Amino acid sequence: MNDLLRDDIRFLGRILGKVISEQEGSEVYELVERARQTSFQIAKGNLEMDTLVEVFKGIDPEKATPVARAFTHFALLANLAEDLHDAEAREQALDSGETPPESTLESTWLKLDEAEVKASDVSDVLRNAQVAPVLTAHPTETRRRTVFDAQKWITAYMQERQLLLAAPKNARTQAKLDAIEKNIHRRISVLWQTALIRVARPRIEDEIEVGLRYYKLSLLEEIPRINRDVVLELRSRYGKVIPAKAVIKPGSWIGGDHDGNPYVTADVVAYSTSRAAETVLKYYGRQLHTLEHELSLSDRMSSVTEELRELADAGKNDVPSRVDEPYRRAVHGIRGRILATTAHLIGEHAVEGTWFKIFEPYSSPEEFAAELKIVDDSLRASHDELIADDRLAAIYAAVQSFGFNLYSLDLRQNSESYEDVLTELFQNAQVTADYRNLDEAAKTELLLKELRSPRPLIPNGGWDFTEPTERELGIFKMAAHAVEKFGPNMVPHCIISMASSVTDVLEPMVLLKEFGLIKAKGDTPVGSIDVIPLFETIDDLQAGAGILEDLWKIDLYRNYLQQRDNVQEVMLGYSDSNKDGGYFSANWALYDAELQLVDLCRSAGVKLRLFHGRGGTVGRGGGPSYDAILAQPKGAVRGSLRITEQGEIISAKYGSPETARRNLEALVSATLEASLLDVSDLSDPERAYEIMREISELSLQKYSSLVHEDPGFIDYFTQSTPLREIGSLNIGSRPSSRKQTSSVEDLRAIPWVLSWSQSRVMLPGWFGVGTALQQWIGSGEQATERIKELQELNETWPFFTSVLDNMAQVMSKAELRLAKLYSELIPDREVAQRIYDVIFDEYFLTKEMFCVITGSTDLLDENPLLARSVRSRFPYLLPLNVIQVEMMRRYRAGDESKGVSRNIQLTMNGLATALRNSG
Repeated sequence: MNDLLRDDIRFLGRILGKVISEQEGSEVYELVERARQTSFQIAKGNLEMDTLVEVFKGIDPEKATPVARAFTHFALLANLAEDLHDAEAREQALDSGETPPESTLESTWLKLDEAEVKASDVSDVLRNAQVAPVLTAHPTETRRRTVFDAQKWITAYMQERQLLLAAPKNARTQAKLDAIEKNIHRRISVLWQTALIRVARPRIEDEIEVGLRYYKLSLLEEIPRINRDVVLELRSRYGKVIPAKAVIKPGSWIGGDHDGNPYVTADVVAYSTSRAAETVLKYYGRQLHTLEHELSLSDRMSSVTEELRELADAGKNDVPSRVDEPYRRAVHGIRGRILATTAHLIGEHAVEGTWFKIFEPYSSPEEFAAELKIVDDSLRASHDELIADDRLAAIYAAVQSFGFNLYSLDLRQNSESYEDVLTELFQNAQVTADYRNLDEAAKTELLLKELRSPRPLIPNGGWDFTEPTERELGIFKMAAHAVEKFGPNMVPHCIISMASSVTDVLEPMVLLKEFGLIKAKGDTPVGSIDVIPLFETIDDLQAGAGILEDLWKIDLYRNYLQQRDNVQEVMLGYSDSNKDGGYFSANWALYDAELQLVDLCRSAGVKLRLFHGRGGTVGRGGGPSYDAILAQPKGAVRGSLRITEQGEIISAKYGSPETARRNLEALVSATLEASLLDVSDLSDPERAYEIMREISELSLQKYSSLVHEDPGFIDYFTQSTPLREIGSLNIGSRPSSRKQTSSVEDLRAIPWVLSWSQSRVMLPGWFGVGTALQQWIGSGEQATERIKELQELNETWPFFTSVLDNMAQVMSKAELRLAKLYSELIPDREVAQRIYDVIFDEYFLTKEMFCVITGSTDLLDENPLLARSVRSRFPYLLPLNVIQVEMMRRYRAGDESKGVSRNIQLTMNGLATALRNSG
């Protein structure tokens, strides 16, 4: 860590300490200081963990709360300081003329030039391009807007402070530095007295608003800007053959993901879609209002096209002072129509005033864009490109990026639920008495017959169905209403989780047909929605290509695919495959599935679009997105890729315009490079694949021996982690398991990974890899040769490199001394010690194997930024973990007092904030 960063962290920590002393008194401040100093001595190896345990043993929950809040706030401030310095370092490197770093568009352009990529290839990729970050909800991401605002202000003050520290020292600069410190002191004082977490369980509506917050913070501006930059830059290199298409098209699961979440209803779908539309329509209104004031060009000074003059006349702006200002009058009319559109689609309550009522609403985003184009064409005709390329171009790019829908809302439900709904519908319509128990062939025949028939299953007068069926039907009905209202891009995807057969894909098509999202036309149905199987267990990933091959043999489905631009989207589930088979086995199963899908699509002439269900943590497919995309098999990207973003990862990536720009660039850069460049240098792919399959099988055996076969494992997991507390303490709107069961299989992936990260074991991100590598390497002369093979793969194959790098990242955040402390919550001491020993031995074996293959001496030799955080910041996490264990012990002993519950929530939030990719 450089001296400037260390000084900034100490500066912010000093102010935080002062605020704690002022607000809570010297006793609390001294307790915080004692915990801090003890933690650093433990980190240095000078004290045992028991020393810190004694500090909080038997502590009054009311006294523990400010300590937990103190270390949570410090994590926030340390994140802020690190981000600030990292951004400054990147800018300085670019200013000094260094080569643009990886994962930036500047670097990608240079690579395309060097590779002499053909214009036709770039054009083909751009024509099918769709890079979609899809925001999802997460139980640890509950930060309030006040916290974001405080972070923004403190960041701005710290940037100003950096400039002043580099300026000549005099009374004037000192006065400014004093003023900055006072302002930061005030912001932290407000932050300290602001509740970090919600009192009640967040509603889905709250999660929707949190998701929309990022559009206002950064995405409304940065997505269109990058989309426009990409087209302009590629056209400057390859000419007008490059299509003017928005590459980034954002999505959302918040409000449409009803898999295991009974709180998603028709009303929630309505809220999610209308709030998204309202957000973007109001953005257009604000931007047009500013543009109207900016375009003061007089037709006495500048010529205009006839189309612009007609648009100005239609603007109904007869103010005498604007008689010679056609652009203002034209934009006034466009703004009136956008406000009328907002009132029409959202309601008149969403628009101030009444003057817009004389205007007709737009029928589509394309009609809105066409009028903007008239203004643009007129400006360019009079050589005013410089003016056209400013705000007007930004609004036009925003319309291409967002339409009237802002994001695409995905519907997702598991295959079993779809089967339950159809079983009830078919029974009530007297189609078949027990659809569920038909064999696959009979189900397929019945489903295809229904898809060919325009006859509805649900009578016009309605029917009394069970509550789950009524809820599912209501969601589909509201989705159809949203599509009719906001356009087909509002709900263009229907995802089937736990898809394991052809009928799993056909079943939701029948439900979509009931509400007009698919229309029956014999063997050539048409619709506005992609039906997407989600393969997420190891078995389903292995079977995925075969399921699609059988599906494509059905003329009706193949015809439907053809009218959807012949694109088959497939979602890959990182979370459940990891939970099912462990880290290495899941990663290889995903890669192997992609190899099969690529080959199948190539031979069948179908375009493949992969949707990666990645979480923030490595155990859920997390890690750097740029590296992950480049690690895909050749042909798996082809300009098109969707990827989930969630939780504290969203705030880290999209909480400011600067970080949003950088992370969106990384997605686009990686997508273009993976599509147009040969990023792998494997000399013998088949041998590499054979090695991975063998290691994967060995890893699966080790993982299964603990997670699926050890009779004490379930008790160890549920009792040594805060799993129970996640489910009972109002953390997130979604239940922690799909069913009321203690089975690992039925547990949702987020609480599975979150629980292990809170207890600092991080098991889903590494367990089983060390044993697998050691067993595969073997001994003697064979070992020497096999180590060389693995070392070569690490140097030449992005997939293998990414697997090892991500594993090292997550292992560096593990702390087995804390894991031991959590294991003491288990009543059965034999189970606790036995399984802890297994975890301990595997951790250090895995670390040893990593160092052998990579030639490293430590896990983070190749990741200096994370190494810096581990050294400087992670000691501050120890009090959060120790307090959490103390409070969990009391909670499980029957103390459900407000103070105990609050401290568990606070420590969960604080650890998630500090670890940054916890679930």
